[in-house]
Amino acid sequence: MSGELSGRVAIVTGGASGIGAAAAALLSQAGARVVVADLQAAKDGMGRFVQHDVTSEESWQSLLADVSKHEGRLDIMVNNAGTSGGAGSVESTDVETWQRVQAVNSEGVFLGCKYAIDGMKRTAPDKPAPRGSIVNLSSVAGLQSGAGSIAYTASKGAVRLLSKSVALYCAEQKLDIRCNSVHPGGVDTPIFDPLWQMVGRERGKALVGMRHPIGRMAEPREIGEVILWLASDRSSFVTGAEIAADGALTAGLMRRQPFVAS
Repeated sequence: MSGELSGRVAIVTGGASGIGAAAAALLSQAGARVVVADLQAAKDGMGRFVQHDVTSEESWQSLLADVSKHEGRLDIMVNNAGTSGGAGSVESTDVETWQRVQAVNSEGVFLGCKYAIDGMKRTAPDKPAPRGSIVNLSSVAGLQSGAGSIAYTASKGAVRLLSKSVALYCAEQKLDIRCNSVHPGGVDTPIFDPLWQMVGRERGKALVGMRHPIGRMAEPREIGEVILWLASDRSSFVTGAEIAADGALTAGLMRRQPFVAS
């Protein structure tokens, strides 16, 4: 993939850590100019950092204006920023938690798609189609639900169908912009830090890995490779798709293993 994305510009939200950081690094290695948009500062070498709040429309407008000024174009948008929201059920989840999770995971992706399309339309069509690729990070929780984590599950389910709607709209409008969703299983990212603190990192990874038929968790780079493929012309006929990068977790009955210390 070295140089394959040369001349293209990518924005990665939540790109300072986890899956976002892995995606930013891979896109950069493939030749793209990467803008890491996050509330926390990114490590050197992952791309140009811009502080950004995905829940704020004003922040989105400022981000796209900044990218237009400094990079002059937009080709790839990775809507990766997200939050967990805890394990509340329909009865135990309060409205404030629900709204906070939807604002980041659902509304943030909506705004990312909305402003990505505007930015990509402003890019001069000086390269072969496809001109733009939007990659939205969902979750296996957006494919299979459960009694707990209702705010998170609902938000990730919204990303799945939002992505399909965006793909259809872009196709109907002849915009040469593709949109797909990625649905990871358990990935070794900071979202699992509370569990690692409870049971230890290696034991925690083993417990989460047991839920996956493949027998282990994913590393951030493995999901980043899926994002890289969707961002590139190698996936030029793929739009409106949901890619389950989950170690076969959603291929059959979900394995349920308790996350408890003994």
